[in-house]
Amino acid sequence: MSGTAQKTDVVIVGAGFTGLSAALELQRAGLDFLVLEARDRVGGRVEAMRNGLGELIDSGGQFLCQDMPQLMALAKTRGKTFVETYVEGEFITHPGMSPARAERTYQASVAIRERMNRIEPDDPSIAGLSVAAWLDGQHDDADSKAAFRSLVEGLWCLAADKVPLWYLIDNDRRITNEVFELQYFLRDTMQSLADDLAADLDGRLRLNEAATRIERGPEGVQVTTASGIIVKASEVLVALPPATAAKLDFAPALPAALARELSVWESGAVIKILVRYARPFWRERELSGMVMWRDLPGLFACDGSKDADHAALIVFVGGPLALRWHLLGEAALRAEVTARLVSALGPDAADMLDFSQRDWTNDRWSGGAYSDLIVDLTARDAERIILAGAPPIHFAASEVSPSFPGYVEGAIVAGRLAAGKVQAALQSAIATRASGS
Repeated sequence: MSGTAQKTDVVIVGAGFTGLSAALELQRAGLDFLVLEARDRVGGRVEAMRNGLGELIDSGGQFLCQDMPQLMALAKTRGKTFVETYVEGEFITHPGMSPARAERTYQASVAIRERMNRIEPDDPSIAGLSVAAWLDGQHDDADSKAAFRSLVEGLWCLAADKVPLWYLIDNDRRITNEVFELQYFLRDTMQSLADDLAADLDGRLRLNEAATRIERGPEGVQVTTASGIIVKASEVLVALPPATAAKLDFAPALPAALARELSVWESGAVIKILVRYARPFWRERELSGMVMWRDLPGLFACDGSKDADHAALIVFVGGPLALRWHLLGEAALRAEVTARLVSALGPDAADMLDFSQRDWTNDRWSGGAYSDLIVDLTARDAERIILAGAPPIHFAASEVSPSFPGYVEGAIVAGRLAAGKVQAALQSAIATRASGS
């Protein structure tokens, strides 16, 4: 179909939850659109795969909680079954601490996070400070600082010395859950929810169509894909992480300020592992299955069992540790993780039914981790400039969402807001043409 030209009102580039949510809003508004997705599936950083036992598992974004209203409502509307994450029992820190000391360390790390978030992002006293530099200047004990740093590198998946303090404050303030963010997951995987949304698009989705070039002209915009398909539209919504969006070829070039602000983001690194067991042996010892390794910032495990017959631990490797372990072969990575689980939970942890890993580091289409982060200390206007876009080219991503940036919840919100902007732009154009005639 090389050279084939199509026409529509809006082209949406990317079929993650941002693109899918925007598409459904445009569909409800009666607008014509086409979604172009580079992968052979929808969902973006949400993904399902078969493990060695033939079971369908979440290999990407998975968890949600009751304080994520859009995602919760969407999953309920689509009839999804919620599995409550098992959290009863003792939380393990490794190397080991007494329960009292572990509790004090955890509470102290929470206090550091709360203290950080009381600082105004535009406070001149923190200009030029990275998270690591600020943390070094705090008077907390070493264990508490290590726990906080592990939290940062595990959740945001970049080294703390790369992340501007003002950015982390602004980002973290928008993550507003008061209950545990790993409260639930979906029995049929989060990917099944993305698939349900895609199924409602009435054939206006093209998989395996990577947009490569976006051209603006007097008649609107033209999007060209790697396979040679050309789509002409009035508006384009680029629903990609900023670092991925920056790789597109724009003609003419984007305004200098916008191009710069798209370039200040870096994708984090994460490896997600699901280990299946014959039984949840940790529960027999009154352990929750949650483990935080103090000596390996960014390494965390939790119970991922769907039920008593599906015992599992999920292991997250984030940030600099993921970059180091990314270089290991599969067998060496399994040996590393197995050794860490055994040291924390005992010899039963080595008796695995299956070990499945998904290394998201340097992923071709989504960059790497849960989210891109700003790594330029001076890029304070990046989100505002990206959201302003260069009409008729608009940008949206979970990263620039007003709530839960970097989460599926944030992607849904970002997509719906972007659809409203695109719809308003189309209506304005129609009104302008009508007044001119």
